[in-house]
Amino acid sequence: MTEWQVYSIGFAAQILFSARLLNQWIVSEKNKKVLTPSLFWKLSLIASFLLFVYGYLRSDFSIMLGQAITYFIYIRNIQLQGKWNRLPVFFRWFLYSFPIMIITYSYFNNTYDIQKLFYNEAIPIWLMLLGILAQLIFNFRFIYQWIHSERAKESMLPLGFWVLSLLGSGLILLYAIFRKDPVLLAGHLMGSMVYIRNILLNNREYVKA
Repeated sequence: MTEWQVYSIGFAAQILFSARLLNQWIVSEKNKKVLTPSLFWKLSLIASFLLFVYGYLRSDFSIMLGQAITYFIYIRNIQLQGKWNRLPVFFRWFLYSFPIMIITYSYFNNTYDIQKLFYNEAIPIWLMLLGILAQLIFNFRFIYQWIHSERAKESMLPLGFWVLSLLGSGLILLYAIFRKDPVLLAGHLMGSMVYIRNILLNNREYVKA
């Protein structure tokens, strides 16, 4: 696969991630409070699928790790909103099994190994550690959101989610600059603005309460 084809997959993922934020932003602005439309989670799941493939093709462990953390949380939020069972059964099973399929395929076809995953010549160890830290912080927001939603018995995006989003996104932007990754750079520049706006909306809602 050529470099521009790999970048196309990455940009497609970031466009979908940006579209989910734009949709969430517009819905929240109309209602003057932070809301989570079901489209947010559906676009998140498709984008995560594509960005995992992008990370795999670029041999970028930090990207793959980030998507692996949140992939099933996206599915769980779709379930909490009662939308998961409306999807075709085949599609649901494919989404469930996709991460396992790609890892199994790579292992048995010798296209991937631990050496290649952790010792990419294009990514020095300090940069990989920065990328891993950034992805852990950025994607911990969804673990936080998942726990918060399970307790509330509904899918929601609390203030802590947006604070972690902004912090993690800032670190990923730093990683993207050193990594010279236009996909991560473009996606997180726009995302940071939405995170700031949602923090402001959350604070305004708290003050009114």
